[in-house]
Amino acid sequence: MSAISPLIRYLGYCDYLTTWQQMQQFSAQRQADTPDELWLVEHPPVFTLGLAGRREHLLNPGDIPVIQVDRGGQVTYHGPGQIMIYVLLDLKRRKLGVRALVSLLEHCVITFLASHQISAYARPEAPGVYVNDAKIAALGLRIRQQRSYHGLAFNLHPDLSAFTRINPCGHPGLQTTSAVQLGLELDFADTAHTLAELLQHQLACVAKA
Repeated sequence: MSAISPLIRYLGYCDYLTTWQQMQQFSAQRQADTPDELWLVEHPPVFTLGLAGRREHLLNPGDIPVIQVDRGGQVTYHGPGQIMIYVLLDLKRRKLGVRALVSLLEHCVITFLASHQISAYARPEAPGVYVNDAKIAALGLRIRQQRSYHGLAFNLHPDLSAFTRINPCGHPGLQTTSAVQLGLELDFADTAHTLAELLQHQLACVAKA
């Protein structure tokens, strides 16, 4: 059962650095039969730089802290009003490749927005989910010993002005958007759980294929 349906844990409002360290610890200590988990989190304001992150993409961080982390990708922003879904999966057990996991995460967001009559899409050359050329969800993963952590950031109602202090995901001039900017007034916890359940369903479908 653990290989089909990951546990969903709603952690609420948590410090980024602490959560990152907990993800690393969970992934390092897990055993072959450890159930997969999805962590739903909201963070205080922080910029994170990926493994290949270039500091020139930090235009004006100001008083928002910057943390160099071990995921892929460049720089992004996390903060209040943004839903984080951290995917702690055993990819070997699931027979799931990294590209397939990225596609599943993107598909969950696209499916969720479609249920609210919003057309969204992915870009193969720039992972994430977009609406009218503006990014609404970003992705960043770390794979160690075929175990994943980090994951998906979905803009529900964050302060989008924070993204103007950086080149989001290393792309100068990239516009960002949010669910509230698109006219959706949604509850944070309900939306987080809905996205996680969509991901659960997609993972189960892959496992049964």
